[in-house]
Amino acid sequence: MGEVTVGIDIGTSSVKAIAADADGHVVASARVPHAFRVPSPLRFEHDADRAWRAGPRDALAALGDVRPAGVSVAAMVPSLTAVDAAGIPVTPGLLYGDERGRHGTVAGHPAESGELLAFLRWTAREAPDAHGYWPAQAVANHALGGQPVLDTTTAATAYPLFDWTDWDPAVATEAGVTTDQLPRLVPTGFECGRIGGADGPALGSGCIDAFAEQLVAGADDEGDVLVILGTTLIVWAVTASDEPVPDHYVIPHTAPGKMLVGGPSNAGGLFLNWATSLLGNPEPVTDPGRVPLWAPYPRGERVPYNDPDRRAVLAGLDLTHTAGAVRRAAFEASGFVARRMLEATKVDARRIVATGGGIRVDDWVQALADATGMPVDCVAVPEGGALGSAWLARIAAGLEEPLAMTEGRRWAHTGRRVDPDPKWVRAADERYGRFLEISELGLR
Repeated sequence: MGEVTVGIDIGTSSVKAIAADADGHVVASARVPHAFRVPSPLRFEHDADRAWRAGPRDALAALGDVRPAGVSVAAMVPSLTAVDAAGIPVTPGLLYGDERGRHGTVAGHPAESGELLAFLRWTAREAPDAHGYWPAQAVANHALGGQPVLDTTTAATAYPLFDWTDWDPAVATEAGVTTDQLPRLVPTGFECGRIGGADGPALGSGCIDAFAEQLVAGADDEGDVLVILGTTLIVWAVTASDEPVPDHYVIPHTAPGKMLVGGPSNAGGLFLNWATSLLGNPEPVTDPGRVPLWAPYPRGERVPYNDPDRRAVLAGLDLTHTAGAVRRAAFEASGFVARRMLEATKVDARRIVATGGGIRVDDWVQALADATGMPVDCVAVPEGGALGSAWLARIAAGLEEPLAMTEGRRWAHTGRRVDPDPKWVRAADERYGRFLEISELGLR
C-alpha cells in the first residue's frame, strides 16, 4: 500500500478522511462528526479545538493501518481562530457568514470580500496576547505535523493581507497582529512537513475544500456544471469565457483554457436540514402541481445577493398542502437557486456533475434535475473534498509531478445518473418565475 494517500476534509458538521490508491479507489474511509454553533442568528462558529485540531487527528487514526505516503487537509473558507503557544485554539472558530466578518461593505468573492481580514481584526481584539491567528487548515497542519502551515490558495482569501507573494506587514499591523503570528505559507500541493517524524508520511500544505472537489469531479468540459451538494450549495459552470458576470464569481478552472462561473449559496444542506427537521418524516408528495415555494435564506444569501440579512420565506401555502409538499419545496428551492445561477452565466449547460454528501439524498438530486431540466451525474465518491485532498497528497509525496493539478481528473468516476422527470419539470418550470419574484423581495 505504498502509493496510498490520505485526504482529510474539515467540513461544517464533520471531518471526513479518505485513503485512496493510485487509481483513486477508496481503500478506507472515516467520518468524525462535530457540532457547529449558532449562538445568535448572525453568528456561525466551531469549537476549533474539537473540529480543527482533534478532528483531523481522530479521522486519520480511524482509517486504521493504511500507512499512507502522504496526507493533505482541505477546509471551508474563510475560517479563523486564535491559538496559544501549543497550537490550542483559545477563541471560537469563526466560519463563513459570521457577523464578525462584516466590515461595512457588501460581501462577495472570498479573495475580495475582506471577510477573513475582518475575522482577524475581531480575533486580535478578543485575544490580543495570542501566540497566533490561524485558519482551520493551519490548525490541522500544526496538529498533524507540528508546524502552522497555510497553502497559498487559501491565503488568497485574506487579500490584501496576502499580497500574492507573502503576508503584508503593514496590513497585518493595521489588523493588530504581526506576520510572525500568521501561518507559514507554502504553495498548494507542496510538502510542508512530515507526520510523526522524518520517516512519516509527507504532509501537503492543504487547500480549500471546493478546490479539492473540483480536481476530481470530472466537470472539465465547456457546458459541464459542477454542483457541490454540501452544507453550502456551490454551483460552477465551465466555460471558455473570462467575461465578468455581475454578482457572480469568475475564477480559473484547473483545466487548461477553462473558467468557472457561479459561486456559493446558503441554499445547501444547512438550509435543507433545518427546513426538513421542522417536518418530521412526511409522506412524499405525489401531485407536482401542489407544491409551495421557499425563499431559502434563513441565514442570508451569498451569490448573487451577497446579503447576510435576507431571511427565509415560505409562500403560497394553503390548507391542501401537506408536509411532504413543503419538504419537496425545500429541495426544489435549492434546485431553483442553481438554475438562477446558470441562467445568469449564459453558459450553454448540458449536464450537471454533482458531488458532496448531498448526492446520497435522492430527493435533493431529483429536485436538482427537475428544477434545472438537466441530467445529474453523481460522482462515485461523495466525499470529493477528501478525495481531492488525497490527490494533492500524491503530489506532496512525490508520486505525481509538481503542480499536476489537472491530472486529478483521472480519478473522476460517475456513480449514477439521475434524469429529470418530465411531469415534475413542467410543474417546477411554472413555479420558477414566482420563486424569482419572492427571492427578489429580499425580506428581512
